[in-house]
Amino acid sequence: MSAASTTVAIIDSGGANIASLQFALQRLGARPLLTSDHDIIRQADRVILPGVGAARAAMTRLHEKGLDALVPTLTQPLLGICLGMQLLFDGSDEDDTDCLGLIEGRARLFEAAPDRPVPHMGWNRVEKTRNARLLDGIPDGAYFYFVHSYAVDPVATTTGSTDYGRVFTSVVRKGNFMGTQFHPERSGENGARLLQNFLHLVD
Repeated sequence: MSAASTTVAIIDSGGANIASLQFALQRLGARPLLTSDHDIIRQADRVILPGVGAARAAMTRLHEKGLDALVPTLTQPLLGICLGMQLLFDGSDEDDTDCLGLIEGRARLFEAAPDRPVPHMGWNRVEKTRNARLLDGIPDGAYFYFVHSYAVDPVATTTGSTDYGRVFTSVVRKGNFMGTQFHPERSGENGARLLQNFLHLVD
């Protein structure tokens, strides 16, 4: 499948800052569609679940559109970004929120320190913890851009990890469901390569 023929459904769950993600995908030749239409999402070659803000509010928006029931039934590659990745897990300590439960694990708040403000905002390294197709062609320890206050501890399906006072999951994959805690669309060449890998994923 060429990127130019790849349709990417970006799930419209009320998040902001979608334009930069759309532009990043367009630069790679893909056709991004911001939508909450179930049929369009089912028929897309790829699906992205973005997310900003609070976990409970995001889950409420998904539920209002029936997307919390739809997402677990999808069989094409799906990428959760930032909060979107956290929503794939069992839950979040943020407002004691139950999430989609597709991947075992729970997001918990960072502990602030004088040299580690919360939220964790800025560039940080991602270490490969096992073979990850999303990270093909990206050096181990490459930098990506993060903005978040909650993070999931490493789990069996973690494929990339990052250290910010504690080691946390920054890349995860379980079957066709995968996620990045960082924002690839704001992470320069490394982020563009990751999105390209996602578009061309064949396994």
